[in-house]
Amino acid sequence: MSSEGISMRHIPVMLEETLKYLVPPRPDCLMIDATLGMAGHSAAFLSRYPSLRLIGVDADKELQSIAKARLEPYAARTNFYNTYFDVFFNSYLEEIEQGKAERPGLILFDFGVSMYHFTDSKRGFSLKKDEYLDMRLSEKAEKSAADLVNGLSEQQLYKIISDYGEEPFAHKITLAITRERRLARIENSARLAEIIKSAVPPKARYGKIHPATRTFQAIRIAVNDELGRIERALTAALAAIESNGIIGCISFHSLEDRIVKQLFKAKACSQEKARYTNRDDTPIVEKEAERCLVVLTKKPVEPTVDEVSKNPAARSAKFRAAKGGGGQK
Repeated sequence: MSSEGISMRHIPVMLEETLKYLVPPRPDCLMIDATLGMAGHSAAFLSRYPSLRLIGVDADKELQSIAKARLEPYAARTNFYNTYFDVFFNSYLEEIEQGKAERPGLILFDFGVSMYHFTDSKRGFSLKKDEYLDMRLSEKAEKSAADLVNGLSEQQLYKIISDYGEEPFAHKITLAITRERRLARIENSARLAEIIKSAVPPKARYGKIHPATRTFQAIRIAVNDELGRIERALTAALAAIESNGIIGCISFHSLEDRIVKQLFKAKACSQEKARYTNRDDTPIVEKEAERCLVVLTKKPVEPTVDEVSKNPAARSAKFRAAKGGGGQK
């Protein structure tokens, strides 16, 4: 299938919610789409706001080429960076502090792995296909999924499956993997999925989701250091955004959402308290008040029933938004 066909098949998750909350503070402000993917969200924002400028960030070179083609009509207003979003934001924040870059008015994170990776990348993301166990979102990642599955100690593998997959049968699955890899190196997604399926109790083999789903998620997270990157990137993004700017985050499992919730909570404070007092009840400077974050979503916004019926991939999505966080210098 052509890149145009792949991108047009893509349905951006919670698009209406992101458009509702992420309203540009100025018509020509800068937006950073930190997880560009197939550019579904970016295309919608660029279409709605004719003066909006955009930076699209994605670690996957193949996926970014698809996004570039989709955004060709907006080429004069777009720039692209092929790197992990934490690397980008740490570097971009340094440029802001040196006066070499402007603060963005909008920042969007969509932490979900693109459907492209499951359906078209041929890198072992899907447990329903027989592909090499790669799972790297970028060729710059040091180790593949096969390297971890076959090279980690039993204890390390158990911790990944238990912590990142929140898998109740992590011990049984770990024992099965370590036993099978002694017989032959595990290099294909189909074999790994079958090993996991055979390891869980019979009642767990035929539920609504495949029994290997949580383990595949856990291994993918470990390969790409997804949770560490989210925390580093979001911390830098909150420091980079302009005082009236808005940041939105779409998460797909509790581990991601927890990081967003905790960072928003840590940066949030009462605007009245921020302006007039600090811990010693003495006035603080206004630019410190501007760094306080205003959380716009008291609880995470979830997709509508109608969206989930049209796009089942959206069923676990949660959206949070906040205003401010950077302050002007």
